[in-house]
Amino acid sequence: MAAREWDESDVRIRPNKKGSRPRTKDRPSHDDAVTGRVITVDRGRYTAVVAEDTPGERIVIAARARELRRTPVVPGDFVGLVGDVTGRADTLARLVRVEERHTVLRRSADDDDPIERVVVANADQLVIVVAAANPEPRTGFIDRALVAAYDAGIEPLLLVTKADLRDPAPLLATYELLPLTVVVSRTAEADDDSVPDGAEAPDGTSVPDGQSVRLDDDAVARLREELDGKVTVLLGHSGVGKSTMVNALTGAGRATGGVNAVTGRGRHTSSSALALRLDGAPPGSWIIDTPGIRSFGLAHVDPDRILHAFPDLEPGTEDCARGCRHDSGAVNCGLDAWVAEGHAGPQGAARLASLRRLLGTEPREEIADAKELGTL
Repeated sequence: MAAREWDESDVRIRPNKKGSRPRTKDRPSHDDAVTGRVITVDRGRYTAVVAEDTPGERIVIAARARELRRTPVVPGDFVGLVGDVTGRADTLARLVRVEERHTVLRRSADDDDPIERVVVANADQLVIVVAAANPEPRTGFIDRALVAAYDAGIEPLLLVTKADLRDPAPLLATYELLPLTVVVSRTAEADDDSVPDGAEAPDGTSVPDGQSVRLDDDAVARLREELDGKVTVLLGHSGVGKSTMVNALTGAGRATGGVNAVTGRGRHTSSSALALRLDGAPPGSWIIDTPGIRSFGLAHVDPDRILHAFPDLEPGTEDCARGCRHDSGAVNCGLDAWVAEGHAGPQGAARLASLRRLLGTEPREEIADAKELGTL
C-alpha cells in the first residue's frame, strides 16, 4: 500500500478559547488619560482628586490596570486615569499609569528584609511625631525616620506632643546640634463639642462624654506655618497624637485613640494613609496622616547614606582610616575621638551608639532586644 501524502489541509487547529486575535506586547499609550492625585488606597480601590484647584475638581474612584499589578500606588502619587472619570456615584475609572515621582518615602519591615515598602510619594516634608510621655519617646525611631527622610530628599521636622505631661527638654537636647525644626505641642481638656467624644486625653486615656481635646493654639499655628504650600506626611507610633493634630489642622474627624495602660502602646485607629487639605491653606497644601507603625527598617538605605543623617558626627569620619566601618571594634575610628573631644555635644556618646546600631555593627541579639522594647 502506497504511503499517503500529507498537506496543510490535513492539520487540525484547535480553536483558541480566548479568541483569535494575535497576542501583542504593545500597550495603548493612553494619551487621553487625565491626571489625578491619589489621596487614599483601600482594598484595591484608589481615590484620586482630578482637576485639582479648578472649578471642575472632583473625586474619582479607580481600579488599577492589570499591567500595573506589580507597581505600588500610594497616597501622593500622580496617576493617569481613563474610562469614566466623571466622579459620579457608582462609577469606576481605570488607573493606567503612575507618573514620575520626585520623592519616595520608603521603609522595610526589618533591617535585613530585602522587600521595600513605599509609604508615600511626592512629599515635601516629613513630620516625625513623638509624645513627650505616654507612650514613651523613642530616639531610635526618630533617628530611623531622619535617615529615611534624608535618603528620600524630604525635609524632616520633629513634632513633640503631650509636653504638658513631661518636660521634653532632655529629649530635644539629643538633637540640638542638628538643623532640625522642632514644634512642641501641649494638650488640655476642654468642655466643648468641637472634637468628637472618645478622643485622646492628655494622659492617653479616652476623654469622658461631653468633653474633648484642645491643642495649644500657638503650637498648631506654628506647625501650620511650616505646612502651608507643601505636601507633608505625619509619621509616628500609635497613640502619639497624629490624628488629633490632623483634625486640628484640617477640621477632619479622624478617629483618635489612647494608650494601653499595660503595654504602653497606642491603639491603632487608622488603617490606611489618607491625604487631607489644610483648612484655608494655599493650593498644594496637603497633609498625609499615616497609620501608627510598629517597625521602621532601613534595609533599602546604603550605610554611607545613614551617616549623612548624623551631621553632628559625620565630620569626625575625616580622621578615619580608609575602609573604616565606624563600629565599636574599629581601630582609630575618628568618631570615637570626635565624641570624646566634645564636638558632638553632651549627647555625643548616645548619638554614636545609635549610629552604630543603625549601621548594624552592634551584636544582633542586642538589636533584637532593643527592637522588642521599641527603642530602635
